[in-house]
Amino acid sequence: MASHPASEQLSADVRCAEQADAAGAHGDAVNHLIAGTRKKDVEATTRLGKRLLVGDRAPCLPNDGAGLLKEASAAGGAEAACLLATLYAVGTSPKHDLAAALESLIVAAERGWLPAREQLEVLAAASPDADRVGGAQRWRELGVRIDLGAWGTPPPSVDLSASPLVRSYPQFVSQSVCRWLVGRARPRLTRALVYEALKREVTVGSSRTNTAASFNLLETDLVFVLAQLRMAACLGTTIRHFEAISVLHYGPGEEITNHYDFIDPDVPNYEQELAQRGERVVTFLIYLNDDYGAGETAFPRLDVSHKGRRGEGLFFVNALADGKPDTRMLHAGRQPSPGEKWIVSQFVRNRPVL
Repeated sequence: MASHPASEQLSADVRCAEQADAAGAHGDAVNHLIAGTRKKDVEATTRLGKRLLVGDRAPCLPNDGAGLLKEASAAGGAEAACLLATLYAVGTSPKHDLAAALESLIVAAERGWLPAREQLEVLAAASPDADRVGGAQRWRELGVRIDLGAWGTPPPSVDLSASPLVRSYPQFVSQSVCRWLVGRARPRLTRALVYEALKREVTVGSSRTNTAASFNLLETDLVFVLAQLRMAACLGTTIRHFEAISVLHYGPGEEITNHYDFIDPDVPNYEQELAQRGERVVTFLIYLNDDYGAGETAFPRLDVSHKGRRGEGLFFVNALADGKPDTRMLHAGRQPSPGEKWIVSQFVRNRPVL
């Protein structure tokens, strides 16, 4: 089973990069990885590609990062092939699509990369083998069972409110996908923050006591991206309008009180964000569990209070037809009691952010 190489198996360049990072000398670490990349070291090339892709202790050079991951995958890198599956699905290159994404994921699984194997099992709704050992044919067979076209097709829906629009998709994702998203989020949870426009800082606020996990382009995976593509199909847009996806967790007594998701143009210091990134016109939720009491998503001005079922999707429109904020869309995430609540939250802008 392939995984990250053990320390004793790492090249001298990669070990030096780790030591430099530990000392806070991140520029030196990047230089060591560059040296390893020039020597065709797959692990060094993968690590450098990941850093450049999202600007992790390095310049943010996503095209260069993606190119390095392609180079590492072509040289046999398993992790790089898995990461490329996400990039291909997002559409970072016009030469690649979902079919290329699935093929890259299968290749990563064939090379023994556990996260790739797990994603194939989830997407094919397969029961994982006890020892997770399977030949190349197993992973290709799972890949054949995955209906990529279904992810670009909106499932049946029902409107909870016609104006403003609140629309539910009772069977949006499978239970296996729900379990996967919760599992990915659980170890990453941190206290959810609130942006204070007047102070221009993100801070802990009494209005929001839950925890959350966000996923950037490097941290997400094909399961997340396929869920986003289904959201985009429901909205008639592309995922280039999507912010980074988040998973929200509410424990007993945790909540987010009445609030708006739109960016208020009348609040000082928000003008620049609106000019650069546009308005949050839609919020899309996926309910990942339903084994809790209360905990509804409440819209007090619409007289709508909805407790979603596991696997259900729901979106609501935050803007009027002219693009201005719709103040009827005041809403809250109520406290679960008893139990805990898990929800995917996806903000959608009226202009591309990717």
